[in-house]
Amino acid sequence: MTAQVRFGWAGLWGAALAASFSPPAGQVLFATLAIGVIGMAHGASDLDVVKRERQFPFLAAYGLVILICLFWWHGAPALALPVFLLASALHFALEDAPDGRSPERLARGISMIAAPATLHLQAFSAILHEAAPGFSMPDALAVGIAITGGLCASGLIFAGFVRQDRRLLTGTLALLLLPPFVGFSMGFLILHALPQTRQRRDQLKCTSYLRYLQATWPVLTAALLLAAGTIVVMHPVDNAGIQPLFAVLAALAIPHMLITPWFESRHPA
Repeated sequence: MTAQVRFGWAGLWGAALAASFSPPAGQVLFATLAIGVIGMAHGASDLDVVKRERQFPFLAAYGLVILICLFWWHGAPALALPVFLLASALHFALEDAPDGRSPERLARGISMIAAPATLHLQAFSAILHEAAPGFSMPDALAVGIAITGGLCASGLIFAGFVRQDRRLLTGTLALLLLPPFVGFSMGFLILHALPQTRQRRDQLKCTSYLRYLQATWPVLTAALLLAAGTIVVMHPVDNAGIQPLFAVLAALAIPHMLITPWFESRHPA
């Protein structure tokens, strides 16, 4: 690990710890920057992994799903939220342990969504309520999610110790111990976004992350503009900023989960 990489990780962990002791607005800001800026880079190359002659229908399908997600989250957030969470858990299970056994895949998918509730159930439930007004979760279900997330996280922590897998260990501990927004952000980066960015960088034969960003900056810029526009439009009706954040995440994540794999598998670049 180079000195620059160590400095970057130290800065990221420092910001995460500072956000953990900040008011909720500070935690939302950290999640916005960590997920929406650093984490978004791995999806910025979606266009580049599709054959050139298939890029127009790919963009049309991608854009259509983005619009559907935004309108769906605006019109029926209480339904959109659980669908988004289930789709995300499935995505993490399939992408983060492609060579793993089914139990590990299942544990990874569940823990990414449910582990933040284990030690922070009240904050976790409040976030879901803010993300989707009208969404209500029975207390028994909330407790079940927290327990299941904790069991899955415990299994992954044990596996991390046994395999000396530092990434699995630190990412899962972050999900479990840090406040939900901060913990998910760090777990998302460590276990999913940064490894996926490295894979995409190698797939595109970019010799450095700077080259990768130079190759993908138009899509990344468009995604950031979409996110900023959505937050500006929705923020006046949501002072906490949580609902627009979830709407943006869903609008950008769902086509990344559904459209990109379909085009990539059938029309590889």
